[in-house]
Amino acid sequence: MSRMTDALDRALVREATEAAQRLSPVAARVLEHRGRTLREAEQAGRTLRARVAGVHPPGSLRWRVLPLEPGDGPRLGALAAAVGLEPMTEEQERLLRALVEDVPETVRRTRPLHGLRRLFLSGRRREEAEGAARQLLEGYAVWGSGATTQLLARWEAGTREPTLPVALAQAWSDHVGLTERLGGGGTRRSVVPLGELAGLPGAARSLAAVIGRELRARQAAVDAGEAVRESEADRLVAQMPVDRLREATRERLRVGALTEAGITTVGDVLARGTSLSRVPGVGEVTARRMLGAAETLRTLAREDARVTLDPARRDPAATRLLGALHTWEMLRQAAKATDVVALAQVLLPLADRLTSATTHLAVLSDGPDADDLRALVTPLLERARELDDALRRAGAGDPWTDFVRRPADYFALLSELGLVEETGVFGDLPDDVVEAVRAQELDGSLLTVSLRGYQSFAARFALVQEKVLVGDEMGLGKTIEGLAVLAHLAMQGGRWFLVVCPAAVVSNWVREVHARTDASVRAHRVHGPGREEALARWRRDGGVAVTTYETLGSVWDELTGFELDALVVDEAHYVKNPRARRSQRIAALAARTEHVVLLTGTPLENRTAEFGTLVGYLRPELVAGLGTAAAADFRRAVAPVYLRRNTEDVLVELPELVEVDEWLELSAADRTAYRDAVADGNFMAMRRAAFVAGAGSAKLQRLVELVAEAEDNGRRLLVFSYFRDVLEEVAAALPGPVFGPITGSVPATERQRVVDDFSAARGGAALVAQIQAGGVGLNIQAASVVVLCEPQVKPTTEWQAIARARRMGQLESVQVHRLLAEDSVDERMVEILSGKSEIFHRFARVSDTAQAAPEAFDVSEADLARRVVAAERARLFPEGA
Repeated sequence: MSRMTDALDRALVREATEAAQRLSPVAARVLEHRGRTLREAEQAGRTLRARVAGVHPPGSLRWRVLPLEPGDGPRLGALAAAVGLEPMTEEQERLLRALVEDVPETVRRTRPLHGLRRLFLSGRRREEAEGAARQLLEGYAVWGSGATTQLLARWEAGTREPTLPVALAQAWSDHVGLTERLGGGGTRRSVVPLGELAGLPGAARSLAAVIGRELRARQAAVDAGEAVRESEADRLVAQMPVDRLREATRERLRVGALTEAGITTVGDVLARGTSLSRVPGVGEVTARRMLGAAETLRTLAREDARVTLDPARRDPAATRLLGALHTWEMLRQAAKATDVVALAQVLLPLADRLTSATTHLAVLSDGPDADDLRALVTPLLERARELDDALRRAGAGDPWTDFVRRPADYFALLSELGLVEETGVFGDLPDDVVEAVRAQELDGSLLTVSLRGYQSFAARFALVQEKVLVGDEMGLGKTIEGLAVLAHLAMQGGRWFLVVCPAAVVSNWVREVHARTDASVRAHRVHGPGREEALARWRRDGGVAVTTYETLGSVWDELTGFELDALVVDEAHYVKNPRARRSQRIAALAARTEHVVLLTGTPLENRTAEFGTLVGYLRPELVAGLGTAAAADFRRAVAPVYLRRNTEDVLVELPELVEVDEWLELSAADRTAYRDAVADGNFMAMRRAAFVAGAGSAKLQRLVELVAEAEDNGRRLLVFSYFRDVLEEVAAALPGPVFGPITGSVPATERQRVVDDFSAARGGAALVAQIQAGGVGLNIQAASVVVLCEPQVKPTTEWQAIARARRMGQLESVQVHRLLAEDSVDERMVEILSGKSEIFHRFARVSDTAQAAPEAFDVSEADLARRVVAAERARLFPEGA
């Protein structure tokens, strides 16, 4: 029995041994495969997890984004392979590890029981071998079952299946398990082609760094400006005769030896340097003194040198300055878009994880999807593309072309950098007001242009004093001063702004709002067809409503009780008559609006009482009792709300103004028409009699000559007259291209189209306009010759007309030709009107000269007509004939 048991045991041991030898390698392969699969999945998960970028813009939008590339297919496959592994319990894993690690050792220890070796076993060795056999048989009862064998067979089959890459589009599939590898969460999952978002790295880095780039560009522009100043200083000393050396030192210098040696300028002395001592007749000591004097003169020249930009002198330093200004301007505007810059910084983590190999984005979120992310990024890409394109064009093109197109913008940049000197910025304001204004910050975030120093001061003055009259001379940019106030208030939360202006400048205001401010500041044309709809949009959405004095009456009911954040009244002298309905409406609006800006280049035309009326809309207490005040007292009283600067004070770069009075002898036909007009007492007929003869008119003949002269010099002309029939004669007679006439009946939009066409015309082109229509509101820097066909009743009307051409942005000297007829109404008007010009300077301009009362110079149009007619009748018909 014992031997049979021994035989049976040996058979079972042999069976267990054979099973172990068969199953242990299988278990090893299964464990190795599972281990490798899990390790590869863990490595793939770490790699992908490290690449995930969180996108958390301000607000509730949040994404987790995983950039994918073709090489991620195998990584996703590794994740999928791990997910596809057949589940294994801890008990099963312990069983497999026993088959791999413990069972082979147990089998080895049973070997002495097999074959003839069992016959020679001693007691202790037999006991150890039989113990191992019993241990093997106990295990065999577990892992040698049919169920275990079948399970091992299935696991072994899995080891023979290769790990296959997964298509990137299937990254979020459940069989991949990517969501869990990334920490779970996210109810919306999508994989999208990278497409145009491939440009995100460059765009985000470019815009995120735009503030630093802007600062560097600003310094580059300053350095370029100083280089121009140095160049100008060199040019000045190169023109200084050597005799000037004596002025720079107390030493007695004999410069004759220098001139004999061909050294004729201070620049030549500096160029010689220390070698000057080798010039015959100049010793070492004298040479040192001469060089010291030359250096002193150069220092003085540098202090006096102006940074000028002249298309007629395109030296390399000025060209580099223009390029630097253009670059700084674009980067500064980009830096002002703080929302875009902030978004770029938010997107930087994602941008940094995109590579040239990235082809897809796996997007995970709890709300917004990939389309929302794309909608967020696309404007950023467009802004970066626009900036890069603009910078590239600026670098490749001729900067002078852009300068000639918009010189005023470039001079504003120079002013902001402190490279252009401006005097008279403070006007005649009291010191305490000046200090308060200088301390006021101006938020220009919504402006797309630079402000000149004096323009910034005007805007800050309006913010500090709240209700002001800005009477800057025509051409200084009062419109942008008003817009700067509105843009600042908009950044402070203001929404509803109203601009009231003449019909002729509605289009210009709408254009300026669109061109000079951020798109978030919308202009609404509350004038003409569709004004009710525009008014309704403005009331609903806010923005800048632009209307006219006349339209204001028709929409008055809609404004009653409506709270404005600011009111701007352009050409405010239109409301100088307090009895007029439009004046009363403006007064009512001004009284209930916190910020009011009255703009006019002609605050005083006929009577100082009219000036006082404008101030009374703002601060009535300032003008109480000033009816007979002297000029100094009047100006002192209104100073807290009145700011005026003159062109020559603040626009140091403005070209020369050449005024020519063209005195002409009336032709025979002119004289006949003139005598008839005087006899009839017809003042208006007297004023235009010099054109009645058409081609035989002396004024018309001279005008044709001026056009020919302008054509030869490549200049364009503005021809102004008060009378429509005179303009028709002029338009028919002029030889070159004629644009217009612009009259009061021409719609504002049509006027601007005519001006645009004229600006694109060649030299010799003429724009003819009624002076009261074309002389107000339009900017016509394309013209540099102004012809006034007859004297005007108000000097300010002429000044305003001239200022259409001589304003910021004009690069050529402006010629003004006044066509005046001898022995006619023209002579009488020039004599009388000289007094009206004087009163304006006494009361409205910055001047300390006058003490006379205003009534001494008040002249109405009717009075002037009576006086002129009477004087001419007395001259031509001394005995009443």
